[in-house]
Amino acid sequence: MNSELSALLGDLVTVTHRLTRLAAQATGENTSPAAWRTLSVLTSAGPMRLGELAAASRVSQPTMTKIVRGLNELEWIKRIADSSDARAWQIAIAPKGQIALDDWRFRLGVALEPLFADLSSREVDVLAEATDLIGDRMGVQELAA
Repeated sequence: MNSELSALLGDLVTVTHRLTRLAAQATGENTSPAAWRTLSVLTSAGPMRLGELAAASRVSQPTMTKIVRGLNELEWIKRIADSSDARAWQIAIAPKGQIALDDWRFRLGVALEPLFADLSSREVDVLAEATDLIGDRMGVQELAA
């Protein structure tokens, strides 16, 4: 195992969590982080049953039930019949939810832009490359899960 790489990845997780909290606070948004995480999971993984969604979001099933209830009231998710079990339902992101998530992500970027406004074009390229690299690795991980 490469301890230097492990330390770097640990630092990356820590700094990105701090960056996420800073951006969320700067937007003044009251929607819970768990709601945004749920919409993100549905966007990347597609429709899933409540228990699967709870596991993917790392919350209990009763907690996910509350999150889904709130998202349903906002019309940000929709329930669809599970094609593999006529008695079951899957949760999917609704068009209003996708719009809200896209807007939230944009506002996060706007909130953080002043912190990074003085980056050189090379540094912006490094961020873009790092984002692509991490996104590609996460895509590989999601496929393996």
